[in-house]
Amino acid sequence: MSDQDLRIPYPVLCERLATVLAAHGMPADLARQEAEIMAEADLHETPSHGVRMLPNLVRAFDEGRAKAVPDTKWVRDLGAICLLDGDNGPGRQVAMMGMQAAIDRARKFGIGACVAVRTTHWGRAHAYALRAAQAGMIGICSTNAVNSMVAWGSKGPVIGNNPIAIGIPRAASDPMVLDIAMSQAAVGKVTTWLREGRELPAGWGVDATGKPTTDPKAILSGAVSPMGGHKGAGLALMMELLTAALGNGLFGYELEGGRNSVEIDTSKIFIAIDPAAFGGTEHFEARVTAYMDYLRANGGVTEPFFAPGERGWQAARHNLQAGVPLHPEIVEQLKGVGVDLG
Repeated sequence: MSDQDLRIPYPVLCERLATVLAAHGMPADLARQEAEIMAEADLHETPSHGVRMLPNLVRAFDEGRAKAVPDTKWVRDLGAICLLDGDNGPGRQVAMMGMQAAIDRARKFGIGACVAVRTTHWGRAHAYALRAAQAGMIGICSTNAVNSMVAWGSKGPVIGNNPIAIGIPRAASDPMVLDIAMSQAAVGKVTTWLREGRELPAGWGVDATGKPTTDPKAILSGAVSPMGGHKGAGLALMMELLTAALGNGLFGYELEGGRNSVEIDTSKIFIAIDPAAFGGTEHFEARVTAYMDYLRANGGVTEPFFAPGERGWQAARHNLQAGVPLHPEIVEQLKGVGVDLG
């Protein structure tokens, strides 16, 4: 966040975004859904994956690279699993379809899985694991992405940072959601720090020659680094195989467009697990609560303890009252595609 941020009420922001999306061809109800998920990232103070992505999406509509009204198709439907062709429609809409398909099958079979191919950027993985958790399910989702990360001694990007999100339902409090890229920091976060004029910590990425740097502009011209070295690289590889290979989609090096594109033709996986089919929902939630109580009692000695996603929920509650913070640069970018913020 910046002291210069403009604050916009969340409902107003969603309305203005939806108006522009509808003007570019999206049906009104789906435009509203896309806008709400897009703005939700900024509400939780993750601007790297929020409304700043709108200009790229509407340009992709106008240029025919993404479709405002996709011809989505269920390619396979075999009991607990399904395969969805997203026809490069709006990424958030198609991702919601994929996770809902997994949830529906988990209610019937205890577990459900959907792989979606030919999809565009879904924004924040958090949104879909969260929806599963809000439905009482454990939600897991991942996507492959354009190459942005060095690995295995490369000097340039050879694999995407392929994020994963896991959502855990909790009866008495907000769902717990872990959302992490396989890089030390997501490309969008590097962009955010550049916009805010901040120098990056060591280890976040390399420049165009493969040399480590803390300059965000140099990293955006080079590549981000995997978290934990071979561990992050190995996880990114497995996410690539669980999405593109499993769905017979395109790998990161085969995708068109740069890191600021809408990432057409990416592949995603959505998994929902119903705790009721295992030890029972009440027992599961009781055990989750017991473990979190243990961590709160024993953690937080040298720094505050936060469960995954907890800081985001705190920010969201504040920002629902104070307004969603938007950096002036993002405000100008939104104005450039017709978003009237008053």
